[in-house]
Amino acid sequence: MATTITKKELKAVVRESVKEAFVQEAMTLRALFLPVVSAKEQRDIEKRYRKPSRRVAKTFEVVI
Repeated sequence: MATTITKKELKAVVRESVKEAFVQEAMTLRALFLPVVSAKEQRDIEKRYRKPSRRVAKTFEVVI
């Protein structure tokens, strides 16, 4: 049994797949440019400015 899709449907699927790949790569690149903070520095920051609120707008987990 063969499945047929139109050229328009194929373009839409490919476009969505490419878009998802670009978003994933962009998140990885953003994570690479985040500064690294040691535990000592983090404690100093939290002592000076208190811990951030737990309210989160967006969360992304990127494995590098």
